Amino acid sequence: MTRVVFMGTPAYAVPSLTGLVEAGYEVVLVVTQPDRPVGRGRRIAPPPVKEVARTLGLPVFQPERIRDEAALFRLEEARPEVIVTAAYGQLLPRRLLALPPRGALNLHASLLPRYRGGAPVQRAIMDGAPETGVTLMQMVPKMDAGPIVAQARTAIGPRETAGALLDRLAVLAKDLLLEALPAYLAGRITPVPQDETLATYAPVLTRDDERLDPALPADALFRRLRALLPEPGAYLVLQGEGGPLKVWWAEPIDETEIRRRPEDAAKPPGTLLFLTERGAVLRTGSGALELVEVQPPGKRRMSARAWLLGRRMWKVGDRLA
Repeated sequence: MTRVVFMGTPAYAVPSLTGLVEAGYEVVLVVTQPDRPVGRGRRIAPPPVKEVARTLGLPVFQPERIRDEAALFRLEEARPEVIVTAAYGQLLPRRLLALPPRGALNLHASLLPRYRGGAPVQRAIMDGAPETGVTLMQMVPKMDAGPIVAQARTAIGPRETAGALLDRLAVLAKDLLLEALPAYLAGRITPVPQDETLATYAPVLTRDDERLDPALPADALFRRLRALLPEPGAYLVLQGEGGPLKVWWAEPIDETEIRRRPEDAAKPPGTLLFLTERGAVLRTGSGALELVEVQPPGKRRMSARAWLLGRRMWKVGDRLA
């Protein structure tokens, strides 16, 4: 059996870990991030990979910094023949990359060389990419730049959120790994260098990325919202309000609906155009966006219509955001 060190942290990595065990690989060590505070209560919780590794009876190692001497020594003690990573969360140093004789492999959630970096799924949805996928690549010191071992592609659904897409990519990654790894270890796959001229980047999300700016087109706002669900979520900055309005769902309104209301076409972005049975319609930089489900600061999730009717501080024609 091939000795494997598996390194991963979120739910995306779980199917690949369980797949390796079920396929008979000897997972000698699971490396994951330390337990962190999560949720509104900031309760300390283990990462998903740790929880699954424990149920499988696998040894777990959670170094704060993988570059520390003690952490590197622990991995050297494991004597892996190959390292497999999936969204581990830290860059591996050269010393670790050089440790396993069969190299270190990473399951990256994009079709490299596109969307290198920490938010490939979110950025692909934001950009309106028609498809994405998973890349199994040899790791090198430069981020996500190593030779490609294998890839699998999938279309991005027109209403698909980042969470739903990540769930599908997690299974796709596991299937790709189990199909390609035996051939790679047997020397039947020659990894292909990436074309650096085609490289694009997917930086981690910032608070500014989470803001829904009504000056943007409605289609762009819909893509941004989908890319941010379920975490970290998107918000609107409201006129005259002290806190952001979290938006759990919104959809573009058919442009023909706006054309039937010529008085709305001249309204500035952020204007409340009209109420619907389930929400409220905002004018955007191009088209309009129907707010469906929202969450005011410190309150529960509710329909946008119920929220607006309860506020009574805005009327149709006013600027909300």
